[in-house]
Amino acid sequence: MRKPFSARARPFVLLAGFLCLLAVAAAALAASPSFTAQLDRDTVPLGESVTLTLIFEGVSPKGEPQLPALPNLTVTSSGQSSEFNIVNGQATSRIAYNYTLVATQPGDITIPVMQVVVEGKTLASQPLKLMVLPANAAATARPASAVTNLAFLRLVVPKTQVYLGESFPVEIQLYWQNAQDVQMPQLKAEGFSLGQNAKPTQTRTQGGNGIYNLAVFKTSASAAQAGTLTLGPAECNLTVLVPITTPRRRDPFDSFGFFNSNLQARPTALQSDPVTMRVLPLPTQGVPENFNGAVGSFSLSVTAGPTNLAVGDPITVKVQISGSGKLDGLTLPEQSAWREFKTYPPTSKLDLNDALGLSGMKSFEQVVIPQNHELRVLPAFQFSYFDPDRKSYRTLSNAPIRLNVQASVAASAPPPGLTNAAAGAEPPPPINDIIHIKARLEAAGPARPALIQQGWFLLLQGVPVFTWLSLLVTRKRRESLANNPKLRRQRNVAQRVRAGLQELRATANSQQAEEFFATLFRLLQEQIGERLDLPASAITEAVIEERLRGRNLAEVSLSALRELFQTCNQARYAPHKSSQELAALIPRAESVLRDLQTLKA
Repeated sequence: MRKPFSARARPFVLLAGFLCLLAVAAAALAASPSFTAQLDRDTVPLGESVTLTLIFEGVSPKGEPQLPALPNLTVTSSGQSSEFNIVNGQATSRIAYNYTLVATQPGDITIPVMQVVVEGKTLASQPLKLMVLPANAAATARPASAVTNLAFLRLVVPKTQVYLGESFPVEIQLYWQNAQDVQMPQLKAEGFSLGQNAKPTQTRTQGGNGIYNLAVFKTSASAAQAGTLTLGPAECNLTVLVPITTPRRRDPFDSFGFFNSNLQARPTALQSDPVTMRVLPLPTQGVPENFNGAVGSFSLSVTAGPTNLAVGDPITVKVQISGSGKLDGLTLPEQSAWREFKTYPPTSKLDLNDALGLSGMKSFEQVVIPQNHELRVLPAFQFSYFDPDRKSYRTLSNAPIRLNVQASVAASAPPPGLTNAAAGAEPPPPINDIIHIKARLEAAGPARPALIQQGWFLLLQGVPVFTWLSLLVTRKRRESLANNPKLRRQRNVAQRVRAGLQELRATANSQQAEEFFATLFRLLQEQIGERLDLPASAITEAVIEERLRGRNLAEVSLSALRELFQTCNQARYAPHKSSQELAALIPRAESVLRDLQTLKA
């Protein structure tokens, strides 16, 4: 029986608890509060719902926020969720309010900036844009007639007329009611260059008289040739669970009908309608001299330094190009006004603002060297691009940067005594690239000691001996390992277990249940087979009772090992588990594998 705390120890316990609460509160206050708004998708057909989420981090509002008036939208509150985590003493809180929006007419809808006062602080969200398509423009899939209302695919493009090289977002929307084995959709894009993909999102929406699961896959594309092109169709394979209306023969192994006996799994290939795109060529009139193919909307910022220098000293020019467009393909154009400067190839860095890479900033650093001391300015940097919204070319430039370039010290004129020019003749122009011969030599410095007297030289002579000894030890270890097959197998299995545990975490995060359980079963077989000196393929659940019991393995480990084998066997018939369920099995597997490694082989 545990003894209660003494009266003397109780104040210290209370003080420790108070300090812990104080640390948690301080960590929570240290987190900077934020308020953001987000939509689960940017494009929605008329009649379908879209979810608006207001997220508060680091603060706790007193009640549900009131939305501003949103014309052409029907708003319904759909609940809230909250999270509170403490990681390494850092406390974070997150409260999310969800709203269901249904548009009453097609068109572009802007959700304005929302301001909320929480705990005496004014927080503001960013504006959002929602494109509502007409109901007849929402192209659905063409699956088999029996599953038309159970799963379909849409390909959504915000506009069907673009310019050559213009980047635009593309959405593939997958709807299903009851399905499994859903695969990633594939998009046919002949004549287009596809950009990077965003992480897919999944939600639920109402379409017609049914409730659908909705997965949205976002990517970006740009046309590589002009003319009338076809984008799509998008294709996706999955297994649809179709209700069975005719009676089926009762399964003798499922007499109570627990295994979805009223549903039939039907492999289905979904296909969306393609989208016809009109790609316009860039205008040939009024093309700027330094235009190098940039298409989008950009802004320019240029700085340079140092500005007080001598001929031959480097100047670092920093160019920042911000905006929307194909930023990863931007390059600096040649500057014809920089003829008096020697230029070197620039380096670049890309910072993106969205997951599709359609907006952000690209920074360049370029080194230029002035070749003439008479230079007084660094001419303006010019960047030209084509703006598809204004349908015209634009050129951005900065103000010229003033310089103070002095003649190089090594390029000073020779002394008057070495020239035979007439007294009345004009002095020759300054020479910037010829250095005169020294009239006398400097005093010679002290002689350096011989190499044999320097420590680094003696140390260098020991490198071959050390290398030979290292190779000799390595060879002896390899020969010893080759003559001991059990030790070799033990090391190989230990390496496979370490790699397999990393693979378990990766498959759990990506919710690949089949690969997860196959890897777990293989690791158990490898480790038990190595301890019992049996082939890994011969290890089954029966080996636990026949060979492992009585070998100083704890009963808790035997029970956990038996449960892991049963879980792997059951997963062959029902492999679908969430990431949390898969991740919860990893600590148990690590504990069992550690206990097995302590068994005497």
